[in-house]
Amino acid sequence: MKISAVLKMLKEGKITEREAEKAVSENFYADIGCAKVDLDRLRRTGAEEVIFGEGKTPEQIIKIAKVLVEKFGAAMATRVPKGAFEAIKGAFPDALYSDAARIVTIDRRAPKARKPGRRAKKTFIAVVCAGTADLPVAQEAAETARFLGSSVRLFADCGVAGLHRLLDNLDQIRKAKVVVAVAGMEGALPSVLGGLLKAPVIAVPTSVGYGASFGGITALLSMLNSCANGVSVVNIDNGFGAGYNAHIINSI
Repeated sequence: MKISAVLKMLKEGKITEREAEKAVSENFYADIGCAKVDLDRLRRTGAEEVIFGEGKTPEQIIKIAKVLVEKFGAAMATRVPKGAFEAIKGAFPDALYSDAARIVTIDRRAPKARKPGRRAKKTFIAVVCAGTADLPVAQEAAETARFLGSSVRLFADCGVAGLHRLLDNLDQIRKAKVVVAVAGMEGALPSVLGGLLKAPVIAVPTSVGYGASFGGITALLSMLNSCANGVSVVNIDNGFGAGYNAHIINSI
């Protein structure tokens, strides 16, 4: 119910203050015990709430997803273990699982609503992945942006150890409105791209690397200290955050 309608009913004495308070709160979130599911985030930010699956039981993910699917026709959960998906599939037979990205999606929206938005349909996001070991994080970024409504092209195994692989794809990458650069080890890829592209580059350090990579800290610090302009950085292994931010930029 719209807030204006609730206020009108309260003014006319058709509902009590307590009933009005409850009706208004229901516009913003659904309290299901284990979570207060944000129902207003789509209006505020342009994208509905996404479930962070890590640390949640399959039952909790299912309860939250049911609210989101009922309200928006779709739900996405990130960092979901393969074993948990089996239980989720029992509740949502149409649920899909990306093994690499560890993302579950349930999408019952009309076909028109699944397509890229008016502003985003003519542009695309390039997700550039340094090495095969970085693919799970790159896939998380790509799947997130696609679910939110952006067109995405993934360029895999384009790390700087074989720079020709990146240069072979550079003409296509330059057509992107925004680029997500995913790399572990020393994290050099975003700096290289930042020096070659007009588009903004969102750098994603991964935890891939040998001992001195310190679980991605080396790549993170390298990206934060990039001498190339136009490079911004998200947290280690945060493909979701990069994909989300890329979608927002792509939609502008």
